[in-house]
Amino acid sequence: MTKRPKAQATAAASKPVPLPLSNFDEARGRWRAEVQAGLGDAANPRNRSGIDIKPIYTPEDWSDKRYMESLGFPGQLPMTRGIYPTMHRGRTWTQRQLIGLGVPEDYNARLKTILAHGATAISLIPCNSVYRGYDADEMPPEILGTCGVTVNSVEDMEICLDGIPIGDISTALNDPSPFTLLALELAVAKRRGVPWARISGTSNQSDYLSHFVANHMFFRLALAGARRVLMDHIAFARRHLPQWNPLSIVGQHMQQAGATPAEAMGLTLSSAIQYANDCLARGWDPDQFLPRFTFFFDISISFFEEVAKFRAGRRVWARLARERFGAKDAKSWRFKFHGQTSGVDLTREQPLNNIARVTAQAMAGIFGGLQSLHTDAYDEVLSVPTEKAARIAVSTQNILKEEAHLTDVIDPLGGSYYVEALTDEMEAKICAVIERIDAAGGMYAAVESGLAQRICGDSALAFQEKVEAGAQTVVGVNKYRVPAGDEMEREALRPPPRKKIDAQVKRLRRFKADRSRTAVQQALDALTRAADSRDQNVFEKCVEAAEANVTHGEICACLRKTYGFGEPLIVP
Repeated sequence: MTKRPKAQATAAASKPVPLPLSNFDEARGRWRAEVQAGLGDAANPRNRSGIDIKPIYTPEDWSDKRYMESLGFPGQLPMTRGIYPTMHRGRTWTQRQLIGLGVPEDYNARLKTILAHGATAISLIPCNSVYRGYDADEMPPEILGTCGVTVNSVEDMEICLDGIPIGDISTALNDPSPFTLLALELAVAKRRGVPWARISGTSNQSDYLSHFVANHMFFRLALAGARRVLMDHIAFARRHLPQWNPLSIVGQHMQQAGATPAEAMGLTLSSAIQYANDCLARGWDPDQFLPRFTFFFDISISFFEEVAKFRAGRRVWARLARERFGAKDAKSWRFKFHGQTSGVDLTREQPLNNIARVTAQAMAGIFGGLQSLHTDAYDEVLSVPTEKAARIAVSTQNILKEEAHLTDVIDPLGGSYYVEALTDEMEAKICAVIERIDAAGGMYAAVESGLAQRICGDSALAFQEKVEAGAQTVVGVNKYRVPAGDEMEREALRPPPRKKIDAQVKRLRRFKADRSRTAVQQALDALTRAADSRDQNVFEKCVEAAEANVTHGEICACLRKTYGFGEPLIVP
């Protein structure tokens, strides 16, 4: 399948439609004269994706004559209005707060608190040392547990998940290649007697392309090695984990690196195309692997632009799945995505204002039709969230869902002249990005050459210049500042006590000393043989290593010997 996404329908949709409305022309002329008197010749504002925003939208911009072609019904093609018939009216989004804190005992306590306050799923953020591919006893103690939880062994994972029914609750693991956190969780499940078939959730950081472009700390293995391990990870999940989503394609990294909302969606869908092609190259049926694809997006404060981004992306993906990949199962057409309110929009200045920012972002994601949501804490720009701020973040979702009644109507903005016209324009820009990446040879080639990085970098620079020139207001930063001493609350979470970190490192060293060295070496040898082979499953050997008490850092180090160290391209 070589078809490209087409923007022709969008071009046709932008043409004016016949308007058999009495007095329309007369009323429009009078309104234009009054607007000219009030606004003069002021240029239209542009949203972050570069689309001119007119002062008003009418049936000239979008007509319900295209209802079935452009909208239809939720759960039906073209999927603009949502991937399920009932959407949030029937089942609300999963409230998945990202948590990473101190040592395993700290994480476990925070997790139980968050679940008690309304979160409905688990998310685990590891320490930066884990993201870099090292164990705690290999790193300076000062940095441990400051940005996430130190989890290196099956013992650590047991403590993190103590008292948590992992066979009954969905888990999102922020777990780059080679997916050691999932390997450790599966080892815990085996110890507890929980069948792997009951383990549900997502490998939330499995998209190595987004890491190579925009999240260098996560990039543990060289590009080709990361590609191999991901494909083996997907293959393992297909055989052993029927409720696990092994691939989460991450637009968040692209957007937080500077890509506009339209560019972020285009780059993300281009990554999905690459991964789908890699799966097809293994001889897999698209209706077997596409339903397991999930997406993860940033939600900026550009409210209507984000709503349109998600509606357009959903429509484009449904078309790609059918036309490019030949998927016939409706489950393959579904654009399932998690949204996280954008930390890039949060400010260290006047941080309590971030509660309002997060609320607006969350509403955009909800109206955009997300399947799960993380709301940032207002102090997340200062440190790992304090418990008070994390409670407010969870309560924000509860208020929007249960007090503001945002779930009463499915796609409540659907049919708005502005929203539908903007969705069409966003679709055209998204398709233009996909066509540009296609022309470069696909997303893998585009990140090797630095094209994707340049797209993000150019847009980041353009936006920053607007902020510095005052063309884009950031409250408390370049406008509405407060005098020194009048700053709002800026309490940050303190780093874990040094005694606690020292105890964690000692526990890890004791764990390593007490295990069978023979079993560890045999497991690492098997992992090396799999990595060197063409037909053995590398991730399967990662799981077996975790069961043999091999640690996270040891697994990463072993694979680095074969695949090389991850060194993302830095584009000037």
